[in-house]
Amino acid sequence: MSHGPRSGLAAVSSALLAMSRHLEVRDVLKTIVASARELLDAQYAALGVPDDHGGFAQFVVDGVSEEQWKAIGPLPRQHGILAAMLREARSERLADVRKDPRFEGWPKAHPDLVDFLGLPIRDGDEVIGALFLANKNCERPEGGCGFTEEDEELLGILAQHAAIALTNARLYERSRELTIAEERSRLAHELHDAVSQKLFSLRLTAQAAARLVDRDPSRAKGELQQVAVLAAEAADELRAAVVELRPAALDEDGLVATLRTQIQVLDRAHSARVTFAGHGVKALPASQEEALLRVAQEALHNALRHSGADHVDVTLDRRGGGAVLRITDDGSGFDPSAVRRAGRHLGLVSMRDRASGAGGTLAVESAPGKGTVIEMEVPGG
Repeated sequence: MSHGPRSGLAAVSSALLAMSRHLEVRDVLKTIVASARELLDAQYAALGVPDDHGGFAQFVVDGVSEEQWKAIGPLPRQHGILAAMLREARSERLADVRKDPRFEGWPKAHPDLVDFLGLPIRDGDEVIGALFLANKNCERPEGGCGFTEEDEELLGILAQHAAIALTNARLYERSRELTIAEERSRLAHELHDAVSQKLFSLRLTAQAAARLVDRDPSRAKGELQQVAVLAAEAADELRAAVVELRPAALDEDGLVATLRTQIQVLDRAHSARVTFAGHGVKALPASQEEALLRVAQEALHNALRHSGADHVDVTLDRRGGGAVLRITDDGSGFDPSAVRRAGRHLGLVSMRDRASGAGGTLAVESAPGKGTVIEMEVPGG
């Protein structure tokens, strides 16, 4: 008898480790459902996250094919036993769910459920989900349920940790939304400082050209040529800003692919040649990958807007268990100490903050007329 509980606890441990690997809410929900179904050897498992309108904001199933799920139709409402679990916040273990007085049927394409085990997922006093399983893969006792008290206890342990994983995932998504909002705010300031100023200059130059057309056509022609240059620069600034407004696809594509894509777009948008090379870099902790991406974006912004560079080269190489990012330009360069004394930072402070916040270091090498090299190293995980 001692072997059963031990193997059950080992299975719970594996399920908890699986949940802890994910940060996206949808991925956490899928992992909880798959882990519960495997843990208790059930044919079907599902998890619903209620909304504020009597339905479910999210509903994840395991054991049902994509075709079956589409045939079932819309997400269920909060009625029947699901509603009771959410409202009364207690577990339900039934020999035949169809014979329960609260049962209200299901759509035609819905699989036939018999024995049932369900319980709420709680965060303190708040019910944040309902987790349930059906059709235990075992011999059922005469008139009894295939799910046992031990199953209920194990599922209760899983549900407690599922609440933690789900709450953490929600906090992560909220923090990422705040990060995106901060980036959008930063871009708004950049657009005001760069594109708006260029458009203002564009208007003044066009007005000057209009006044000179009759009395000095050659000077008017020169002013119109300047209008064309300013318009092209404003268009470049807008293209670069639009690229940054798109959320970085780090989770889906990884750091190397995300950098390569953004740098290809910048290369097309600017007159300077912008190149990228990545060698042997493995997946890094999410905080380090985001910091490397943001530092690369800031350094590229400086090189393309302020340095007058003809070439900007970005490399990302493996170094030990971590990585080193290097952005090199052949632009006008600057004296870092003079920049600090003048109270201008060219984003250096924010880059150093990002590097140190990710456990890494940032080095800046530059001198007037000598170009600039920015190097950031992170240790990996």
